[in-house]
Amino acid sequence: MNIKIRPWDKSDLPSLVKYANNPNVAQYLTNQFPHPYTEEDGKAFIEFSRKDDPIHIFAIEFDGEAIGGIGVHPKDDIHCKNAELGYWIGEPFWGKGIATLALQHIIDFAFENYNIDRLYASAFGPNKGSQRVLEKSNFKLEATFIKTVFKNNEYYDELCYAMRRTKWKSIRNSNGRSTILKM
Repeated sequence: MNIKIRPWDKSDLPSLVKYANNPNVAQYLTNQFPHPYTEEDGKAFIEFSRKDDPIHIFAIEFDGEAIGGIGVHPKDDIHCKNAELGYWIGEPFWGKGIATLALQHIIDFAFENYNIDRLYASAFGPNKGSQRVLEKSNFKLEATFIKTVFKNNEYYDELCYAMRRTKWKSIRNSNGRSTILKM
């Protein structure tokens, strides 16, 4: 399967809006991911995604088209050895293994570019697809917070998954995987 993780570009705006403007995509994301998702939202996001150095918010490209996004968000203060992982995929591409492949690349990027010991991601309780992606990517469920997320007038459980640097090193040593990202 031919996927790429790369910086967002202004030319991605039509595909970003096409795949992001979907209530099924927005349903299990934070409110920072709006619905409806407009062209103005897309322009602002693309600009935002390119402002940091190194860039850490990327497009997921499949067959030459941006079909989703993925990013690593390093934390600070007492959480400085942690980074949060976030991702989404356009609905037509769900269940095809694309998110799992994208995670494999972004995990390498995170541990190679940041002095972190833990990479974590949260999934809403009903979002079984995202939970499977994290589990297939060797993330371990660390905690379940009961009804802590409030979205669309509903409470959801929040499942917190994480991978430790030691686990990443053991996986990397066993299969020789290396990142496609060099920043």
